Amino acid sequence: MLKDKLSALNVGRDKLFRILKANHMLIKPERSYHVTTDSHHRFRKHKNIVCNIEINRPEQIWVSDITYVGTRANPSYLALITNAYSKKIMGYNVSDSLAVEGSLLALEMALKNRCYKGKPLIHHSDRGLQYCSNDYQKLLSENHISASMTEKYDPYENAIAERINGILKQEFNIAKNIKEMSLKKKLIKETIDIYNILRPHLSNHMLTPVEMHQQNKIKRKTYKTKKLSNELIA
Repeated sequence: MLKDKLSALNVGRDKLFRILKANHMLIKPERSYHVTTDSHHRFRKHKNIVCNIEINRPEQIWVSDITYVGTRANPSYLALITNAYSKKIMGYNVSDSLAVEGSLLALEMALKNRCYKGKPLIHHSDRGLQYCSNDYQKLLSENHISASMTEKYDPYENAIAERINGILKQEFNIAKNIKEMSLKKKLIKETIDIYNILRPHLSNHMLTPVEMHQQNKIKRKTYKTKKLSNELIA
């Protein structure tokens, strides 16, 4: 986005980041040790049916995840549903617990935001209780959405969701220490709007998620392999 203006100043990407670092304008990534996945439960776990699928259109595959955005004193969690082709965040919810309700509300928002309702859709997630629960699987079934789940404890099995989590935390700093839940929800809503509308992706040929989602002719860039389980997404 800044390429033309920076070129006139003879500043490239690496030099830009050195300038930002020298002026303390980079967000320092924080390691998170908060476990958000409980896969030890009685509910049915589904097989990974997306690992060999080539992603070539919007709303072909949704990826879901829950990431920690709170503090020890004020725990909070962000449930996300992202379109694998366009990287557009389709639905989200911020709550102060890992109850199924937060993930359900994110799914309901994603369903309302669908643009291609006549096309087959797969929902891919980890094997957490939230996604395996009867209520969540019922909502998927009612909307004719197939369920797919990771089968190994490998972050690359849900690489797109992990990548989006990283962007929101490392570029937009959504995990900052904000105690008031209403303010945190407002910050995250504004962040997701900016991310969807303004933030270009290399894998989208520098289109924003919204721009990529509005078409299905551009072949998205992938790295290492076409398999979703091993992709490194920009």
